[in-house]
Amino acid sequence: MEKEETLNKEDQNLKDKNSDLSKDKQAPDETGKKEEEEQLSTEDEIANLKDKVARTFAEMENQRRRFEKEKDEAFEYGGFSFARETLSLLDNLERSKQTLENDETIKDKDTLKKLIEHIDIINKDMISIFKKNNIEPIKAINEKLDPNLHQAMMEVEDDTKDHGTIVQEIQKGFMMKDRLLRPSLVAVSKKKVEDKQNNQKNQENEEKEVKN
Repeated sequence: MEKEETLNKEDQNLKDKNSDLSKDKQAPDETGKKEEEEQLSTEDEIANLKDKVARTFAEMENQRRRFEKEKDEAFEYGGFSFARETLSLLDNLERSKQTLENDETIKDKDTLKKLIEHIDIINKDMISIFKKNNIEPIKAINEKLDPNLHQAMMEVEDDTKDHGTIVQEIQKGFMMKDRLLRPSLVAVSKKKVEDKQNNQKNQENEEKEVKN
């Protein structure tokens, strides 16, 4: 009986030792897995942080470029609205000149000539100031109508000009560098109706002769 008890105790001790060994083996494995998971999660966090920093830097760079562009445009075209409003002064000078020239009571008098001379001087001075600020008048008379620069207000029959040629400038247009300050209001030429009909008849006769 004593031997059996001794054997049982030894068996129990062996089992306990084996279980302890198995626990000791499992512990490092589990610890290693945890360390790997922690390492992976740390790398992911670093990658996410790098991505956020890169995005933030890109946004800051885009914003800086926008500010630079807005600053340049403000410097280049800051007086755009003011310049456009100032053009009305030139219009008023031109209207005053036309009114005085059409006034029969002072027509052909020295007073009128002096007034017109002063108006022309003021007009030239204003145009000179505009040019110094990169504001230039748009060419119109005898130019082909350009919808980007000119606005046709009416048509005038004129057989001496090609169709669509500007023959009259109703209101002068201006450019501020590469921007349209205001378009020129113009009248363009058109062929007479009789000429059009004659041209059509001539074309029809030519076509008949070719067929025959």
